[in-house]
Amino acid sequence: MGGGSVYNGGGGDDEEEGNIVDIEEIQAHGIGAADISKLKAQNIHTVATLLSTTTRRLLKIKGFSEIKVEKIKEAAKKLSPTAGFITAAELGQIRKRCVRISTGSKQLDAALNGQVKTRCGKTQLAHTMSVIAQLPKEMGGAEGKVAYIDTEGTFRPERIQEIAERFGGKQRSLEDNTSMQTELLEGLAANFATNEYRLLVIDSVMSLYRTDYSGRGELADRQQVLGQFLRRATQMAEEFNLCVLMTNQVMSDPGASALFAGADGRKPAGGHILAHASTTRLLLRKGRGEERVAKIVDSPDCPEREATYIITTGGINDPEKA
Repeated sequence: MGGGSVYNGGGGDDEEEGNIVDIEEIQAHGIGAADISKLKAQNIHTVATLLSTTTRRLLKIKGFSEIKVEKIKEAAKKLSPTAGFITAAELGQIRKRCVRISTGSKQLDAALNGQVKTRCGKTQLAHTMSVIAQLPKEMGGAEGKVAYIDTEGTFRPERIQEIAERFGGKQRSLEDNTSMQTELLEGLAANFATNEYRLLVIDSVMSLYRTDYSGRGELADRQQVLGQFLRRATQMAEEFNLCVLMTNQVMSDPGASALFAGADGRKPAGGHILAHASTTRLLLRKGRGEERVAKIVDSPDCPEREATYIITTGGINDPEKA
């Protein structure tokens, strides 16, 4: 589950605060300020990130020997009592911290067992949730900031404003970035360490990989890099209590089996690597008239079912609200 790398602060009374331990804390356990600065230069800003960083990567930092890396890891473990195996009860307490963000449609929320906690998408859903994530919890929001990585050039600030007006306000803090998504993800570590962010949107996750790696000869390299990116996104979701919403593209494959492709011969890009990294997967398709249908394809806690929604000026909504 990856729960062993989640720091719970040792208190247990506060489910929202105290989960993130700043990397500066290891200085009290014999680690020098110069070494901490080198870790920060590698976008390692918290103890949990340090524990999840491989020894091989740490050894690439100038001046870091095997002995020093081992000492730094030991210092980090002292600050993280949940490092290693934890009980199911402890994991249950950690899971209670997970924020829930409404999709904007009550039908879709119900299909997802009460709002989005993980990944699903397309651009209109991404825009709507980017606004809702900043709203109070009683309005289905998460009272946090949003980071939006736009790889297709489809992010529209004016669209965000239209959706915000539906909820009676303006967007407060939304950061939009395009391309170089691996570097951008690592660069967001310092922002996420402030514990102010609750939603990370990646729209779309496969766009740049499909253009940077072409042909079957580069497929293995692409999947390896993609897997590393997805692993880092998953670690950030668990460490910083983030919802991660990733949209994806579909591709034509007339020879694909029914197991991996729809009736129209299309299947999601990214293959097994992306499918296994995603917790909840939604397939969005056009329904009757203006309606759209979201089908839960795979989820550990939601049964396979469908929900109908529409796209309005105010974003995703229920059909009867049109």
